[in-house]
Amino acid sequence: SISGVPRSYSLGVTYDFTINLQHASNEDGGYMLWDYNSGTLTPGEGSKTVDDEPGAISQSEVGNNWAVSWTAPSEDVGSVAFQLVGNAVNGNGQFDAGDLWNILSFSISAPDSTYEDDEANRDLRTISVGDYDSLFVAVEDPAALEAERQEGIADDFFNNGNLFYWTTLAIIILGAVVQGEFYERKFGGGPPHLDMSLAVPQGVRRGVLSIVTILLFAWALDSSQAWGVVLVTGMLMLWAIFGVYRTVVQARAPKQYTDLV
Repeated sequence: SISGVPRSYSLGVTYDFTINLQHASNEDGGYMLWDYNSGTLTPGEGSKTVDDEPGAISQSEVGNNWAVSWTAPSEDVGSVAFQLVGNAVNGNGQFDAGDLWNILSFSISAPDSTYEDDEANRDLRTISVGDYDSLFVAVEDPAALEAERQEGIADDFFNNGNLFYWTTLAIIILGAVVQGEFYERKFGGGPPHLDMSLAVPQGVRRGVLSIVTILLFAWALDSSQAWGVVLVTGMLMLWAIFGVYRTVVQARAPKQYTDLV
């Protein structure tokens, strides 16, 4: 397509055109524009004059959205005919059926022969050629679609596998701790005694650690961290609280004398 084209030209006035290739999958390419020496075409960035084609300009490298200018003739030469050829390439570096060509022919009427838009409306005026399928329907490779589907399955398997594995491991660890407490009380005579001179500083250290891990766990929940971060901080919090619990029950346990003379 080409935009900025006036309905009729004014003598010697310069107009700015924008050339655009529109395709659902091929985004870049090239072009060539002729005015058949009826005015002066000036290339912009990414464009060049064509030496062996008088009155023609083209792209200087593969791209899209080229800005060019056209200066109308200094005298009335009637309607000025243009031809625009565009090629939306598939990017494989070869000239093949994947490169899509199109030709657009249009003309600009002689001065004062038709209604002329103001500058704002002229910039919005676009002349284009093509069909719905080439402009809006992208033909996707079945192999690429299958690869994308398989990648999604692999990602789901990895994420769900990690979630179930670490959650199950955490439950097993908690179960082992509870079982250890049960067997110690049932068959081991209860927790060993811890002297108060040792229990107090140990309880303070473990209490501070518990407060820190509780705050860390609350931060993980409040900031919506990943489930792995929440799980790790939760386990650290429970372990620190369990440490405080062990200090308390050991300090309260009766002192046992195992050495007999």
